[in-house]
Amino acid sequence: MMSKEDLINRLKAIVSPYAQNKEALNSISEDTDFINDLKINSANLVDVILDVEEEFDIVIANEEMEKMLTVKASMTIIESKLGEK
Repeated sequence: MMSKEDLINRLKAIVSPYAQNKEALNSISEDTDFINDLKINSANLVDVILDVEEEFDIVIANEEMEKMLTVKASMTIIESKLGEK
């Protein structure tokens, strides 16, 4: 099982190209909100999800995508998907 830090670091690398607020990106935590904190626009959120699917080799359903607005929610979904494998 991946550690929380590993997972946050992998998410940070994924969202990095899309984050407008680099300061918030540098202090990324479980509480970071992709839209409000990192200023990722909704079109880019789709790219983030696709990159997450590729990075972790998982498939994320549409209703799960809608919940992936924070680092914590994303970690929960990624961990549950990895647990299903």
